[in-house]
Amino acid sequence: MTADQFRILFVHYTAPSIIGGVETIIDQQIRLFSAAGYATAIVAGRVGQSDLSRSSQTILVPEIDSEYSENLALRATLDQGKVPEGFLALQDKIEKELRRIITPTDIVIAHNVMTMHLNLALTAALHDLVNKGIIQRSIVWCHDVSRFVNPASGDVQRFGFPWDLLRTYRSDVTYVAISTQSQRVLANVLKCSSDRIHVIPNGIEPSLLLGLSKLGEHFINEFDLLSVDLIMLMPIRITRAKNIEFSLNVAAALKRAGFRLRLIITGPLDPHVPDIKAYYAELRNLQHTLSLDEEAIFIFEGTSKYPAPLTLEPASVAELYRLCDLVLTPSHREGFSLPVLEAGLADKPIFSTVVPAIEDLGQEFEYLIEKDESPESVVDRIREWMETDAAHRLRQRVRKNFTWSSIFARDIQPLITRMVSAKDKSL
Repeated sequence: MTADQFRILFVHYTAPSIIGGVETIIDQQIRLFSAAGYATAIVAGRVGQSDLSRSSQTILVPEIDSEYSENLALRATLDQGKVPEGFLALQDKIEKELRRIITPTDIVIAHNVMTMHLNLALTAALHDLVNKGIIQRSIVWCHDVSRFVNPASGDVQRFGFPWDLLRTYRSDVTYVAISTQSQRVLANVLKCSSDRIHVIPNGIEPSLLLGLSKLGEHFINEFDLLSVDLIMLMPIRITRAKNIEFSLNVAAALKRAGFRLRLIITGPLDPHVPDIKAYYAELRNLQHTLSLDEEAIFIFEGTSKYPAPLTLEPASVAELYRLCDLVLTPSHREGFSLPVLEAGLADKPIFSTVVPAIEDLGQEFEYLIEKDESPESVVDRIREWMETDAAHRLRQRVRKNFTWSSIFARDIQPLITRMVSAKDKSL
């Protein structure tokens, strides 16, 4: 089966744009599945008022809301360890609604509702639908485990129906936990081996966190910025005074040392220099000679979506400051050098020659490029910074392993593919 032959159906008590951690995760997952060509829908008891602006159907079943009035009344008794009258009636009502919605080709991703006690009638209905084969492919996505079935919580443990459903391991569903810790907790509660539970972490969306425009998002994808070890920024116009050839040699030495990197030169050709085109041709030839066709990026040259000459607005340069790891300005001479101030405000290290801005700030700079210093010497200091700076190491790890795009490609899509393949073979 292909992506367009089945639907990813999310189930949770509430849907985005309700503010909550799980709702935020669901929203991001819907965006990822939709972008990959999957039909998506979410079944929830309540939804926020704002426009979600995404290609997903929201199906409301009020009875599955954790705050549904009848459920709240039942929970007051359930939390005392008693099964109230009316529980089975609510379970049956929910089950009938879900039976109407769920199709045989759906992959049902149940976020928290199979491991939490917030609407046990919903939990019981889902178990029954799996038992009856109405739900044929399902993922129990565990963010939290109910305190009533987790001995480590310190709360009184509840046993019997319906609480035992929260501690019942099923071989006919797929389990996902969001961390190794939650994997251990869930395995302990379900009395199963930890390797029966996949670990798929929560992620971040860089474009949202860093406030990127569509152009900034395009740069991430066009230049594969999230997968590299180092992003170096030269926020300059192209002119001989900027000593761009030195930076190219630094990039080449880093590449020879085994680092994946990008060197981004933001500005256009300096319009006041008569031989600027000849200098630019020299730089492009050097780029090719040093095998930096992928690593060195002259924004002026444009992209697959934005044709040359591409001139960035200040706001777009600011986005690149937020994306980069360090600023590199080995200028021969400067009237002032604003990148020193910009890097300081953006909290980015700057490797710079002595320029007026540094002298006027009246501070010592750890990463000064000395006169006649070799590119290899600068590379040694960049490598030392990369190895010792904890913030850089964390940033590198997060953007490589914990962005939603990387998590989807590495963990989620292969899991879905295996589930579909396994089910198809069993038919």
